[in-house]
Amino acid sequence: MLELLNNNVLWWHWIVIGLLLLGMEMMTGTFVLLGLGIAAILVGVIYLLFSISFNTGLLLWLFFSVVAIGAWFRWFRTKPVSQSGQSNYRLDTLGTVMEQITPHQRGKVAFDTPVLGNSSWPTTAKTEIPKGSRVKIVQVNGQLIEVKQI
Repeated sequence: MLELLNNNVLWWHWIVIGLLLLGMEMMTGTFVLLGLGIAAILVGVIYLLFSISFNTGLLLWLFFSVVAIGAWFRWFRTKPVSQSGQSNYRLDTLGTVMEQITPHQRGKVAFDTPVLGNSSWPTTAKTEIPKGSRVKIVQVNGQLIEVKQI
């Protein structure tokens, strides 16, 4: 089978495969096929310039595909702020203490912008924070928010 492909696959086959993958990417929007399509087009150009074998082209395509997908996950994909996948809250979200918070006891804070879909949350702190103080989020543990005074 590889002998047949070695003898019959030409440089333009790689480019057509790359264009087909790019066309399929336009229908899915996942950006995975984008890397695969660009890798196939690169192999077609290299095949045209250097007349490589099908096996070498296949290895180059695999290498370029892995690099493209790795680059997507490393630099271009948006990173979630929350490890639990619940929200895009920011640690510098500010709020006002509505019920005094004592160490390791729950209090209540009204945040300036909604956090996890609500603007008022039970909170904890490592230090005592009086009512009316301004605070910011330090950490979110499930549905309990840890704050510190600013």
